Amino acid sequence: MSKYKFNTTKQISKNMKIQSHGKSKTEDLLAHALWKEGIRYRRNYKALPGKPDIAITKYKIAIFVDGEFWHGFNWKEKKKRIKNNRDYWIPKIEKNMIRDKHNDILLKEVGWWPMHFWSRLVLKNTDYCVEMIKYMIRDRKEITE
Repeated sequence: MSKYKFNTTKQISKNMKIQSHGKSKTEDLLAHALWKEGIRYRRNYKALPGKPDIAITKYKIAIFVDGEFWHGFNWKEKKKRIKNNRDYWIPKIEKNMIRDKHNDILLKEVGWWPMHFWSRLVLKNTDYCVEMIKYMIRDRKEITE
């Protein structure tokens, strides 16, 4: 039994239940665009901290596609607008943000470079995200050669 009493509607509850913890359409969009460019990767790579959505193992690049709500996009403003179940959502999202930063530190400690993209950026400008990743690959190539 949860210590939180949620004030919610049936529709909100239904929407939250269908949130997956696996591959999202946004992650698929970016992954397919990378594959089309000849960039090979692993999906939801469990061997690394944070289980990156996309891991380019050859160049040690860990890519995360972060949902705006779950990872605190524009958090100072968004936090003010959370109306329902604030006692649950605010600490939950802030804990996610802390965990993301911690995982980035752990990745860097083992020689990996983390990259984060907001879902909306991937959806609106996939080509830009791919170019940023290609830039990082070129940069990482110079380090490893």
